[in-house]
Amino acid sequence: MHSFSLYPWLALFLCGAGIYFWCAWDFAVKGMGTPAPIDAPRLLVVQGLYRFTRNPMYVGVATMIAAQAGYYRSRSVAVYLFLVLLAFHSFVRLYEEPTLRHLFGEQHETYCQTVPRWLVRLPHP
Repeated sequence: MHSFSLYPWLALFLCGAGIYFWCAWDFAVKGMGTPAPIDAPRLLVVQGLYRFTRNPMYVGVATMIAAQAGYYRSRSVAVYLFLVLLAFHSFVRLYEEPTLRHLFGEQHETYCQTVPRWLVRLPHP
């Protein structure tokens, strides 16, 4: 048994899961597609959590992994998190952004200029 509380880590994990599922819902309903590149959204999704960061789904997954690393106090899971973040960043830079730029042109360029890739920024009032 762990000598520290499960609840903060569980709350963090559930927050990450909520982020992921909210984004998957937005992909299906607003983007007319799925998170999978084989059935990518047909419309650029810029609503919901995508107003704050261009990659909230990856942020949600990373949050879930970070919660596990924290709860188990696992250096191995923390290293895994680092590798996952590196893979996410590489995939976004080398595949997703060029593909979205090709598919959505100026709309994607404008979106990239106003919404940060990773860090959450609150929209201006």
